[in-house]
Amino acid sequence: MQKYKIWIIIAIILACLVGLIMWLAPSKDQRAQDADLSPESSIEQSQLAALNSGSDSIFPSRSQQDTEINCQMQLDAGNRLIVNELTRNCFEYFITQYGEKSLEKIQKDFKTYISQNHKEPALSQIIDLWTRYIDYRKSLGEITAPAGLNQEDPAYYRSIYNSTQSLRKRFFSNYEIEGLFGTEDTYHEYTLDRMAVLDDKNLTEAQKAEKLKALFDALPEDWKENLEQINKLDDLRKLTADIKARGGSSEDIRQMRLKLVGPEATQRLENLDSERVQWKNSVNQYLSERDQIVKSTMSDSAKQQAIQQLRNQHFNKPEDKLRIETFEQVHDQGGKLPFAD
Repeated sequence: MQKYKIWIIIAIILACLVGLIMWLAPSKDQRAQDADLSPESSIEQSQLAALNSGSDSIFPSRSQQDTEINCQMQLDAGNRLIVNELTRNCFEYFITQYGEKSLEKIQKDFKTYISQNHKEPALSQIIDLWTRYIDYRKSLGEITAPAGLNQEDPAYYRSIYNSTQSLRKRFFSNYEIEGLFGTEDTYHEYTLDRMAVLDDKNLTEAQKAEKLKALFDALPEDWKENLEQINKLDDLRKLTADIKARGGSSEDIRQMRLKLVGPEATQRLENLDSERVQWKNSVNQYLSERDQIVKSTMSDSAKQQAIQQLRNQHFNKPEDKLRIETFEQVHDQGGKLPFAD
Protein backbone atom coordinates (compact mmCIF):
# COMPACT_ATOMS: atom_id res chain seq x y z
CA MET A 1 0.00 0.00 0.00
CA GLN A 2 2.96 2.33 0.53
CA LYS A 3 3.31 2.76 -3.23
CA TYR A 4 -0.32 3.81 -3.53
CA LYS A 5 -0.01 6.37 -0.73
CA ILE A 6 2.95 7.82 -2.61
CA TRP A 7 0.75 8.06 -5.72
CA ILE A 8 -1.76 10.21 -3.82
CA ILE A 9 0.99 12.48 -2.48
CA ILE A 10 2.57 12.79 -5.94
CA ALA A 11 -0.82 13.63 -7.49
CA ILE A 12 -1.39 16.43 -4.94
CA ILE A 13 2.12 17.85 -5.41
CA LEU A 14 1.81 17.74 -9.19
CA ALA A 15 -1.55 19.51 -9.04
CA CYS A 16 0.02 22.33 -7.02
CA LEU A 17 3.08 22.61 -9.26
CA VAL A 18 1.47 22.36 -12.69
CA GLY A 19 0.55 26.03 -12.72
CA LEU A 20 4.05 27.09 -11.74
CA ILE A 21 5.51 25.02 -14.57
CA MET A 22 3.27 26.82 -17.05
CA TRP A 23 4.38 30.17 -15.74
CA LEU A 24 8.08 29.83 -16.54
CA ALA A 25 9.00 32.80 -18.63
CA PRO A 26 10.00 32.42 -22.31
CA SER A 27 12.94 34.24 -23.81
CA LYS A 28 12.74 37.93 -24.72
CA ASP A 29 12.58 37.05 -28.41
CA GLN A 30 9.73 34.64 -27.80
CA ARG A 31 7.84 37.26 -25.77
CA ALA A 32 8.16 39.64 -28.69
CA GLN A 33 6.78 36.99 -31.03
CA ASP A 34 3.92 36.25 -28.66
CA ALA A 35 3.05 39.95 -28.51
CA ASP A 36 2.84 40.09 -32.29
CA LEU A 37 0.89 36.86 -32.68
CA SER A 38 -1.52 37.12 -29.73
CA PRO A 39 -1.90 40.74 -28.59
CA GLU A 40 -5.17 39.98 -26.86
CA SER A 41 -3.57 37.38 -24.54
CA SER A 42 -0.36 39.25 -23.64
CA ILE A 43 0.27 42.22 -21.37
CA GLU A 44 1.26 45.57 -22.85
CA GLN A 45 4.88 46.45 -22.15
CA SER A 46 3.85 49.75 -20.63
CA GLN A 47 1.59 47.93 -18.17
CA LEU A 48 4.36 45.52 -17.28
CA ALA A 49 6.72 48.37 -16.60
CA ALA A 50 4.16 50.09 -14.40
CA LEU A 51 3.31 46.93 -12.51
CA ASN A 52 6.91 45.93 -11.91
CA SER A 53 8.38 49.30 -11.04
CA GLY A 54 9.10 50.72 -7.61
CA SER A 55 9.07 49.20 -4.15
CA ASP A 56 5.37 48.28 -4.49
CA SER A 57 6.11 45.88 -7.35
CA ILE A 58 3.95 42.83 -7.91
CA PHE A 59 7.18 40.81 -8.03
CA PRO A 60 9.40 41.72 -5.07
CA SER A 61 9.82 38.06 -4.13
CA ARG A 62 13.01 36.43 -5.40
CA SER A 63 11.35 33.19 -6.43
CA GLN A 64 9.41 34.95 -9.21
CA GLN A 65 11.99 37.43 -10.48
CA ASP A 66 12.47 35.41 -13.65
CA THR A 67 8.80 34.79 -14.34
CA GLU A 68 6.17 36.68 -16.26
CA ILE A 69 2.60 37.15 -15.10
CA ASN A 70 0.59 34.50 -16.88
CA CYS A 71 -3.04 35.08 -16.01
CA GLN A 72 -4.62 34.03 -19.26
CA MET A 73 -8.22 34.23 -18.12
CA GLN A 74 -10.68 33.00 -20.72
CA LEU A 75 -13.74 35.17 -21.40
CA ASP A 76 -16.87 34.54 -23.45
CA ALA A 77 -18.35 36.83 -26.09
CA GLY A 78 -20.11 38.83 -23.37
CA ASN A 79 -16.83 39.48 -21.51
CA ARG A 80 -17.79 37.09 -18.75
CA LEU A 81 -15.32 34.76 -17.05
CA ILE A 82 -15.01 31.15 -18.18
CA VAL A 83 -13.82 29.22 -15.11
CA ASN A 84 -11.22 26.58 -15.93
CA GLU A 85 -7.67 25.43 -15.12
CA LEU A 86 -6.23 28.71 -16.38
CA THR A 87 -8.24 30.54 -13.73
CA ARG A 88 -6.84 28.38 -10.97
CA ASN A 89 -3.31 28.58 -12.37
CA CYS A 90 -3.53 32.37 -12.22
CA PHE A 91 -4.72 32.28 -8.60
CA GLU A 92 -1.99 29.85 -7.58
CA TYR A 93 0.69 31.91 -9.29
CA PHE A 94 0.02 34.77 -6.92
CA ILE A 95 -0.49 32.50 -3.91
CA THR A 96 2.92 30.87 -4.37
CA GLN A 97 4.46 34.18 -3.30
CA TYR A 98 3.18 33.54 0.23
CA GLY A 99 6.05 33.35 2.66
CA GLU A 100 8.01 35.98 0.80
CA LYS A 101 5.06 38.37 0.85
CA SER A 102 2.16 38.72 3.24
CA LEU A 103 -1.28 37.50 2.25
CA GLU A 104 -2.55 41.08 2.39
CA LYS A 105 0.14 42.17 -0.10
CA ILE A 106 -0.63 39.23 -2.39
CA GLN A 107 -4.33 40.12 -2.42
CA LYS A 108 -3.57 43.74 -3.14
CA ASP A 109 -1.21 42.85 -5.99
CA PHE A 110 -3.72 40.48 -7.53
CA LYS A 111 -6.53 43.03 -7.49
CA THR A 112 -4.22 45.68 -8.92
CA TYR A 113 -3.21 43.39 -11.75
CA ILE A 114 -6.75 42.25 -12.56
CA SER A 115 -8.11 45.80 -12.41
CA GLN A 116 -5.57 46.97 -14.97
CA ASN A 117 -6.21 44.11 -17.36
CA HIS A 118 -9.94 43.37 -17.20
CA LYS A 119 -13.21 45.25 -17.43
CA GLU A 120 -16.70 44.56 -16.17
CA PRO A 121 -18.43 42.19 -15.89
CA ALA A 122 -15.35 39.92 -15.88
CA LEU A 123 -13.54 42.14 -13.38
CA SER A 124 -16.08 41.67 -10.60
CA GLN A 125 -16.44 37.96 -11.36
CA ILE A 126 -12.68 37.35 -11.14
CA ILE A 127 -12.22 39.28 -7.91
CA ASP A 128 -15.24 37.57 -6.32
CA LEU A 129 -13.97 34.11 -7.28
CA TRP A 130 -10.45 35.02 -6.11
CA THR A 131 -11.77 36.09 -2.70
CA ARG A 132 -13.64 32.83 -2.27
CA TYR A 133 -10.62 30.83 -3.48
CA ILE A 134 -8.43 32.47 -0.83
CA ASP A 135 -11.01 31.61 1.84
CA TYR A 136 -11.12 28.05 0.54
CA ARG A 137 -7.35 27.71 0.73
CA LYS A 138 -7.39 28.97 4.31
CA SER A 139 -10.11 26.49 5.23
CA LEU A 140 -8.19 23.48 3.93
CA GLY A 141 -6.47 23.48 7.31
CA GLU A 142 -9.80 22.55 8.89
CA ILE A 143 -9.70 19.10 7.32
CA THR A 144 -8.51 16.52 9.85
CA ALA A 145 -7.45 12.91 9.50
CA PRO A 146 -10.38 10.50 9.83
CA ALA A 147 -10.63 8.85 13.24
CA GLY A 148 -10.53 5.09 13.49
CA LEU A 149 -8.99 4.50 10.06
CA ASN A 150 -5.50 3.18 9.43
CA GLN A 151 -3.38 4.92 6.82
CA GLU A 152 -2.99 1.54 5.13
CA ASP A 153 -6.74 1.58 4.44
CA PRO A 154 -7.89 3.15 1.13
CA ALA A 155 -10.93 4.43 3.04
CA TYR A 156 -8.57 6.75 4.95
CA TYR A 157 -7.72 8.66 1.77
CA ARG A 158 -11.25 8.46 0.43
CA SER A 159 -12.45 10.15 3.62
CA ILE A 160 -9.97 13.02 3.23
CA TYR A 161 -10.93 13.39 -0.43
CA ASN A 162 -14.65 13.48 0.43
CA SER A 163 -14.00 16.10 3.12
CA THR A 164 -12.19 18.23 0.56
CA GLN A 165 -15.10 17.88 -1.86
CA SER A 166 -17.56 18.94 0.84
CA LEU A 167 -15.42 21.93 1.71
CA ARG A 168 -15.36 23.10 -1.91
CA LYS A 169 -19.16 23.13 -2.01
CA ARG A 170 -19.13 25.74 0.75
CA PHE A 171 -17.29 28.18 -1.50
CA PHE A 172 -18.00 27.31 -5.14
CA SER A 173 -20.81 26.34 -7.47
CA ASN A 174 -20.73 22.99 -9.27
CA TYR A 175 -19.66 24.78 -12.45
CA GLU A 176 -16.79 26.47 -10.63
CA ILE A 177 -15.70 23.24 -8.94
CA GLU A 178 -15.56 21.44 -12.28
CA GLY A 179 -13.61 24.27 -13.87
CA LEU A 180 -11.10 24.74 -11.06
CA PHE A 181 -10.58 21.14 -9.96
CA GLY A 182 -12.06 18.86 -12.63
CA THR A 183 -8.78 17.61 -14.08
CA GLU A 184 -7.24 17.01 -10.67
CA ASP A 185 -10.34 15.18 -9.46
CA THR A 186 -10.29 12.87 -12.48
CA TYR A 187 -6.93 11.54 -11.39
CA HIS A 188 -7.79 11.45 -7.68
CA GLU A 189 -10.95 9.46 -8.34
CA TYR A 190 -9.06 7.00 -10.53
CA THR A 191 -6.29 6.57 -7.97
CA LEU A 192 -8.70 6.05 -5.07
CA ASP A 193 -10.80 3.55 -7.04
CA ARG A 194 -7.64 1.72 -8.05
CA MET A 195 -6.49 1.49 -4.44
CA ALA A 196 -9.89 0.12 -3.40
CA VAL A 197 -9.82 -2.59 -6.08
CA LEU A 198 -6.34 -3.74 -5.14
CA ASP A 199 -7.35 -3.88 -1.47
CA ASP A 200 -10.60 -5.80 -2.05
CA LYS A 201 -10.20 -9.20 -0.37
CA ASN A 202 -13.35 -10.55 -2.03
CA LEU A 203 -11.93 -10.39 -5.55
CA THR A 204 -9.57 -12.81 -7.25
CA GLU A 205 -6.52 -11.39 -8.98
CA ALA A 206 -8.19 -11.93 -12.36
CA GLN A 207 -11.28 -10.04 -11.20
CA LYS A 208 -9.09 -7.23 -9.88
CA ALA A 209 -7.30 -7.10 -13.22
CA GLU A 210 -10.62 -6.84 -15.05
CA LYS A 211 -11.80 -3.99 -12.83
CA LEU A 212 -8.46 -2.18 -13.07
CA LYS A 213 -8.60 -2.35 -16.86
CA ALA A 214 -12.15 -0.95 -16.83
CA LEU A 215 -11.03 1.95 -14.62
CA PHE A 216 -8.12 2.67 -16.92
CA ASP A 217 -10.25 2.48 -20.07
CA ALA A 218 -12.61 5.09 -18.60
CA LEU A 219 -9.83 7.67 -18.29
CA PRO A 220 -9.49 10.52 -20.81
CA GLU A 221 -7.06 9.74 -23.62
CA ASP A 222 -4.38 12.16 -22.41
CA TRP A 223 -4.38 10.53 -18.98
CA LYS A 224 -4.05 7.09 -20.57
CA GLU A 225 -0.95 8.16 -22.46
CA ASN A 226 0.69 9.39 -19.26
CA LEU A 227 -0.29 6.50 -16.99
CA GLU A 228 -0.43 3.39 -19.16
CA GLN A 229 3.12 2.10 -18.77
CA ILE A 230 3.56 3.08 -15.12
CA ASN A 231 0.27 1.82 -13.74
CA LYS A 232 -0.05 -1.35 -15.77
CA LEU A 233 3.47 -2.42 -14.84
CA ASP A 234 2.77 -1.63 -11.20
CA ASP A 235 -0.53 -3.54 -11.28
CA LEU A 236 1.10 -6.54 -12.95
CA ARG A 237 3.79 -6.71 -10.29
CA LYS A 238 1.34 -6.32 -7.42
CA LEU A 239 -1.14 -8.91 -8.67
CA THR A 240 1.60 -11.37 -9.68
CA ALA A 241 3.15 -11.07 -6.21
CA ASP A 242 -0.27 -11.67 -4.63
CA ILE A 243 -0.80 -14.81 -6.71
CA LYS A 244 2.63 -16.19 -5.84
CA ALA A 245 2.17 -15.33 -2.15
CA ARG A 246 -0.97 -17.48 -1.93
CA GLY A 247 0.62 -20.30 -3.93
CA GLY A 248 -1.32 -19.61 -7.10
CA SER A 249 -0.60 -21.38 -10.38
CA SER A 250 0.86 -20.22 -13.67
CA GLU A 251 -2.66 -20.39 -15.08
CA ASP A 252 -3.82 -17.94 -12.39
CA ILE A 253 -1.11 -15.54 -13.51
CA ARG A 254 -2.05 -16.04 -17.14
CA GLN A 255 -5.74 -15.32 -16.54
CA MET A 256 -4.88 -12.19 -14.58
CA ARG A 257 -2.64 -10.94 -17.38
CA LEU A 258 -5.27 -11.63 -20.03
CA LYS A 259 -7.79 -9.53 -18.12
CA LEU A 260 -5.37 -6.70 -17.46
CA VAL A 261 -3.29 -6.32 -20.63
CA GLY A 262 -4.87 -8.58 -23.27
CA PRO A 263 -3.62 -11.65 -25.20
CA GLU A 264 -0.76 -10.06 -27.17
CA ALA A 265 0.90 -8.49 -24.14
CA THR A 266 0.27 -11.71 -22.18
CA GLN A 267 2.13 -13.69 -24.82
CA ARG A 268 5.05 -11.28 -24.66
CA LEU A 269 5.13 -11.58 -20.87
CA GLU A 270 5.08 -15.37 -21.09
CA ASN A 271 7.97 -15.27 -23.56
CA LEU A 272 9.83 -13.07 -21.10
CA ASP A 273 9.06 -15.55 -18.32
CA SER A 274 10.56 -18.34 -20.41
CA GLU A 275 13.69 -16.30 -21.08
CA ARG A 276 14.06 -15.59 -17.38
CA VAL A 277 13.69 -19.28 -16.50
CA GLN A 278 16.31 -20.21 -19.08
CA TRP A 279 18.64 -17.53 -17.75
CA LYS A 280 18.15 -18.69 -14.16
CA ASN A 281 18.85 -22.30 -15.08
CA SER A 282 21.95 -21.34 -17.03
CA VAL A 283 23.29 -19.21 -14.19
CA ASN A 284 22.68 -21.87 -11.54
CA GLN A 285 24.29 -24.58 -13.65
CA TYR A 286 27.25 -22.36 -14.47
CA LEU A 287 27.84 -21.39 -10.83
CA SER A 288 27.60 -25.02 -9.73
CA GLU A 289 30.21 -26.12 -12.28
CA ARG A 290 32.34 -23.07 -11.43
CA ASP A 291 32.29 -24.06 -7.74
CA GLN A 292 33.70 -27.46 -8.67
CA ILE A 293 36.57 -25.79 -10.51
CA VAL A 294 37.28 -23.38 -7.63
CA LYS A 295 37.37 -26.27 -5.14
CA SER A 296 39.60 -28.42 -7.35
CA THR A 297 43.34 -28.94 -6.85
CA MET A 298 44.25 -27.14 -10.09
CA SER A 299 46.62 -24.21 -10.02
CA ASP A 300 45.16 -20.71 -9.86
CA SER A 301 46.05 -20.00 -13.50
CA ALA A 302 44.50 -23.29 -14.60
CA LYS A 303 41.36 -22.50 -12.60
CA GLN A 304 41.03 -19.08 -14.24
CA GLN A 305 41.44 -20.60 -17.69
CA ALA A 306 38.90 -23.32 -16.97
CA ILE A 307 36.39 -20.81 -15.60
CA GLN A 308 36.80 -18.62 -18.67
CA GLN A 309 36.16 -21.60 -20.95
CA LEU A 310 33.12 -22.52 -18.87
CA ARG A 311 31.78 -18.97 -19.09
CA ASN A 312 32.18 -18.97 -22.89
CA GLN A 313 30.44 -22.33 -23.05
CA HIS A 314 27.35 -21.14 -21.16
CA PHE A 315 27.11 -17.52 -22.35
CA ASN A 316 27.59 -16.39 -25.94
CA LYS A 317 26.35 -12.80 -25.80
CA PRO A 318 28.77 -10.11 -24.53
CA GLU A 319 26.01 -8.58 -22.37
CA ASP A 320 25.36 -11.95 -20.72
CA LYS A 321 29.04 -12.33 -19.91
CA LEU A 322 28.94 -8.93 -18.22
CA ARG A 323 25.78 -9.85 -16.28
CA ILE A 324 27.24 -13.12 -15.03
CA GLU A 325 30.13 -11.27 -13.41
CA THR A 326 27.64 -9.62 -11.05
CA PHE A 327 26.12 -13.01 -10.21
CA GLU A 328 29.59 -14.43 -9.55
CA GLN A 329 30.40 -11.65 -7.09
CA VAL A 330 27.09 -12.02 -5.23
CA HIS A 331 27.44 -15.81 -5.19
CA ASP A 332 31.00 -15.70 -3.83
CA GLN A 333 29.85 -13.36 -1.04
CA GLY A 334 26.98 -15.66 -0.10
CA GLY A 335 24.26 -13.20 -1.13
CA LYS A 336 20.92 -13.79 -2.79
CA LEU A 337 21.26 -13.96 -6.54
CA PRO A 338 19.60 -10.95 -8.24
CA PHE A 339 17.17 -12.77 -10.48
CA ALA A 340 14.22 -10.79 -11.82
CA ASP A 341 10.86 -11.92 -10.41
